[in-house]
Amino acid sequence: MFTGIIREVGSVQNVERAPAGARLRVRAEVADQLPDGDSVSVNGVCLTVAAAGDAEFEADVMNQTLSVTTLGRLEAGDRVNLEPALRAGEPLGGHLVQGHVDGTARVTSISEDGFARRLRLAVPDELRRYVAEHGSVALDGVSLTVVELTDEGLEVSLIPETLERTTLGDLKDGSDVNIEVDVVARYAERLVQGLNAEGRKSNG
Repeated sequence: MFTGIIREVGSVQNVERAPAGARLRVRAEVADQLPDGDSVSVNGVCLTVAAAGDAEFEADVMNQTLSVTTLGRLEAGDRVNLEPALRAGEPLGGHLVQGHVDGTARVTSISEDGFARRLRLAVPDELRRYVAEHGSVALDGVSLTVVELTDEGLEVSLIPETLERTTLGDLKDGSDVNIEVDVVARYAERLVQGLNAEGRKSNG
């Protein structure tokens, strides 16, 4: 489990691709705090540390993950948002993020709004019902508040701290980002579906 509060922006050192999947090697100071087998969020995707040391860590990415997230497009030199798994007793600064990316969203417009920057994104149809105005969403692992719903998706506003400390400041029109909707919305939908099913049984 994660919070969507990015600890560090790392640098991809190597992407070793094979038919079975890929192995990422990422350089970051936080690597020295990651024991083998621990979880780490890379651009919002929960990965397992395969090896770590000397300010670098390696993690395997299976083909399914490569196909549904932006990790399949990473190259050496790319910057990535990193967050170690939440430890018991640590503050929950953002919102509960599982690291189970639902898909990708595309930046459709960027505008400046005072010291903030507003991003409008197109979200896949099947995910829009989980997004609520002023609700939470994770984009490339960053916990954000939805400031507005649009016909094609959503809009978020990024403060200077977020622009400086994450990769979201690098985004351009047409950029794709990993999106994870609020897990509470998914559980709420599942609960309602269960209640409706019970209601149909009772009436049947």
